[in-house]
Amino acid sequence: MADSVSGLADEPAATAIEIRLSKLQQLFNSLDPSPFHEKDLDADAEEYIVGSVVEFPLQQPLKLVIHLPADQLALAESANLQDAIHNYFAYRREVARRRVRFQFREGRTALLIGLLFLVLCISIRQLVLALGHGAGWQTVSEGLLIVGWVAMWRPLEIYLYDWWPIRHHGRVFAKLATMPVELRLADVPAGR
Repeated sequence: MADSVSGLADEPAATAIEIRLSKLQQLFNSLDPSPFHEKDLDADAEEYIVGSVVEFPLQQPLKLVIHLPADQLALAESANLQDAIHNYFAYRREVARRRVRFQFREGRTALLIGLLFLVLCISIRQLVLALGHGAGWQTVSEGLLIVGWVAMWRPLEIYLYDWWPIRHHGRVFAKLATMPVELRLADVPAGR
């Protein structure tokens, strides 16, 4: 029992990402008729939350702190806001995973097309080299070789670069799908 308590003391405190709202509805897409636990987040709210999380290493513990007026705080608690936010980002994580799978499927198709085109260009190049050896023939043969390798550009781009940002966003969404959400009473200005 004492070990588990001391283990908790060693964990770093979660950094807070704070949002101040005057109404709970500001957090959600107003055009989405779904109940709160299935609603889409407002695009600006999502951009702010995701942008804030991206600023920190993925391993750093974070929590989302939402400041609301007293009348909105009760509504947020009854709507189970944490589940709504977790559901939304779990959905976004799955979308990112599907995009990565689609990207690799597209990469396989592009690779097949690129390799076939490269083989065709090299074959035609060999035929051109067999037909003549002048400067014109040499230019055409080098052009075919270059065009064949340029056809490989897209598959290489997909496999080497395109999927990394999508995967990273998926990892950010996965973190957001489990990040603690804390509701706090908003500070009331002294003049009120």
